[in-house]
This record gives sequence, structure tokens and C-alpha cells, in this order.
Amino acid sequence: MSEAPRFAIVVPMLNEAGNVAPLVREIAAACLPLGPFEAILVNDGSTDATGAEIAALQPGVPWLRSLRHARPCGQSAALRSGVLAARAPLICTLDGDGQNPPAEIPSLLAPLLAGDPGPNHGLGLVAGQRSRRHDSRARRMASTLANRLRAALLGDGIRDTGCGLKAFPRAVFLALPFFDHMHRYLPALVLREGHRVACVEVAHRPRLHGRSKYSIAGRALGGAVDVLGVRWLLYRRRLPQIAGHTIREETSR
Repeated sequence: MSEAPRFAIVVPMLNEAGNVAPLVREIAAACLPLGPFEAILVNDGSTDATGAEIAALQPGVPWLRSLRHARPCGQSAALRSGVLAARAPLICTLDGDGQNPPAEIPSLLAPLLAGDPGPNHGLGLVAGQRSRRHDSRARRMASTLANRLRAALLGDGIRDTGCGLKAFPRAVFLALPFFDHMHRYLPALVLREGHRVACVEVAHRPRLHGRSKYSIAGRALGGAVDVLGVRWLLYRRRLPQIAGHTIREETSR
């Protein structure tokens, strides 16, 4: 596409060869009516045919871009690589496992496309919240407990931060502190910077190809450490008011 993209779709992928082509088709159907865009598939060091599947599609899809990590670095790192590479001022993310329907993208982008996409726009994040999860009972229960703990400690007012469907101004994301698994705490981090967060109910689908990269025990242990770290970040943040304007610069006390 010759026009500058209005928005970018960023999709982290680790060993998701079977999901590449279906996702690209669905992204095209959802996004082409919205105007010029780009989709960046971030191959996070896959050892299967994910890279080959992306390469096979690119010659006929001018808006499709790809990045590859030399080794797996995690979902947050893959998202950050995609956002850094994006040329568009607005970003929409979704998981590469096919469980986030790309048909939801227009609903997430609509509030941001309607306003000023700059970093001073009041709306800093539109977060998808899954209305019905198609995961195992054990995974749903673990997620519910984790979300309750997070909400109690961070007070972000969000029911479901694990949904991969999110939209935000690129500049807002890049101003956030980066750490592994930070993608699960975007609402709290965006609120920390003085922006608003909106929620949109989205659908969720069963996984058809590949396997989950997270174990319940591993996620629970890492999440307990992460949420305490984010709580510390919230506690240490100060947003001074000068002449009626919020100064978004870090200060320490």
C-alpha cells in the first residue's frame, strides 16, 4: 500500500504455523474496509514452519510485514518489537493462537480512530474483555483467581487483562516501563500515566492449531512476582500538576 498506514496490527507468534494463513485472511477481511494499515507478525524464535508460512504469504500481501527473534524472548518482548517496527500511530494487538477473532479489531480501534491518536489524547487503551472463554476449566479457574488478585492489589477496575485484543496509541505504549509479561498489566500501567482505559466485550474461540505456551503453575508463580512489582511501580509514580497540565515525566521520591 502506498498510503501511510492508519493503524498497525501486531501479532506475536511462537510455533503457530497452522494459524498463520487463517489469521492473515481474517485480518484482511476485518481491516481492509478501515483504510490503509499494516500487519506485523512477530516470529518469536519459532522452531516449526511459522517463518516459512509467513514468507509464503508476503509476496501477495503488500500490507503484511514480519520480524523474527533469533530465540524466544516472550510475548511482551515480541509485542514491543512489533510496536517499535510499526509506522502507524495506532496499534491493535491480538494473540497468534487464533483464539482472538480478528473480526473484533474494528470495535477496538473505533474509539481511537475517531479521535486524536497522539500521546496527549485522553484515551490511552481500549482493552478487550472475553465474554466467554473457550479454555479448560482449570485454566479458567486459574485466570479468575489471578484476575481477582491483580484487581485487588492494583485497583485497575479491569475484569480480564489476559485478553490479547488491545488497541492503543503507539506513543503511549512506548512510554510505559518495559518488563517481561508487562502485556498483562497494560491497563494499570496506562492508568499510571494519567490516561483513560476503555473496555470492549469480545468473543473468544477454541484453539484449533498448535499448543499453549503457558503452564498454569508457571503463570501463577510468575504472576505473583509481577503483580507485586507493578504495585511498586504504581506506588512510586508521581504526576505533578503544573498550570493545569499533567506533566508525564518520571520523578523519584
